[in-house]
Amino acid sequence: MSPIKLIGKKNFWPLFVTQFLGAFNDNLFKNAMIVAVTLNSISVFGFPPEQTVALAGGVFILPFFLFSSFAGQLADKFAKNKVLQTTKLLEIVIMLFSALALLLNNFEMLMITLFFMGLQSAFFGPAKFSILPQLLDETELVSGNALIEAGTFLSILLGTIAGGVLINLQNGREVLAILLVVIAIFGFLSSLKIIPTNASEPSLIIKWNIFTTTWQNLKFAKENQTVFLSILGISWFWFLGALVLSVIPILCKNVFQSDEGLITLFLTVFSVGVGIGSILCEKLSYKRLELGLVPLGSFGMSLFTLILYYKIKNYSYGPIHVWQFAQSYDGIIVLIALLGLAITGGFFIVPLQTLTQQRSEKGMISRVISA
Repeated sequence: MSPIKLIGKKNFWPLFVTQFLGAFNDNLFKNAMIVAVTLNSISVFGFPPEQTVALAGGVFILPFFLFSSFAGQLADKFAKNKVLQTTKLLEIVIMLFSALALLLNNFEMLMITLFFMGLQSAFFGPAKFSILPQLLDETELVSGNALIEAGTFLSILLGTIAGGVLINLQNGREVLAILLVVIAIFGFLSSLKIIPTNASEPSLIIKWNIFTTTWQNLKFAKENQTVFLSILGISWFWFLGALVLSVIPILCKNVFQSDEGLITLFLTVFSVGVGIGSILCEKLSYKRLELGLVPLGSFGMSLFTLILYYKIKNYSYGPIHVWQFAQSYDGIIVLIALLGLAITGGFFIVPLQTLTQQRSEKGMISRVISA
């Protein structure tokens, strides 16, 4: 089924909207906080601004490392639509706390909020990906994953841009406070429309030791070598994606000596590219899992990264405006390489996500994804 037809079906659109709004809210809040810390040279918990930005990234990611194994157990034991709805309800509470922190201009509270946003996302993730095989048939699964990946990067782009813009407005903190809560409420309402599913393993006994369960989940994943290699590939993709997104602001300011406009252009090209690659992957797969696209994607990502490295290393212009950059020969090559990197990244990630969902043991799919 084509992505356009699938996105209108009642067994898919509520999950897509819920995921889109959640990713948008995460990046809206995170980038607004990072921009405020950077522009105003704010120290949090005694850390200087530069270290505070790095700390913010670590604080958001830490819950994924600590609690993903527990989240995987919950998503296997209980109906996944209920797990998703509970996490979205939790998001409303967290956003109310973040709104208070914004109104008080309290950055210690904002950092604590960031941790709980990461915690909510850590519980949302395994259920989000593992519910897809229950909502869609095998001929729709590639399209579903393509749309989720495209939607995720589009929401990252929009949330990142909106957060940077709103925090600089005269009443930006008040607007952000309201917007974060409203989006969380709409995300919860859309989650209520997700079709009810059966629990994968209702007899599962929850184990509370996160270190033991993390190791156990990794052992589950390793039992199927194909799935385990797929997990490594997915993890590497998100490592590379996070690296590119974090390096773009530094690259634009320190190497290309440009302004916020070039950062926005780069983020747009990368996010749209992943979306294009994901949709093209669906078209080239012809409604089935096509693993041949994975090495093609890997080769393309490597090639375009090398082109980027070569052009950046030999870049010698002085300060430049965004449109001057986009019209220069080197600028065009850099943008094409960034777009190529993103498109081939879509070729790489969608088949691996689909493979993990299809070939994991049905009663353990959430725990495998949490690994």
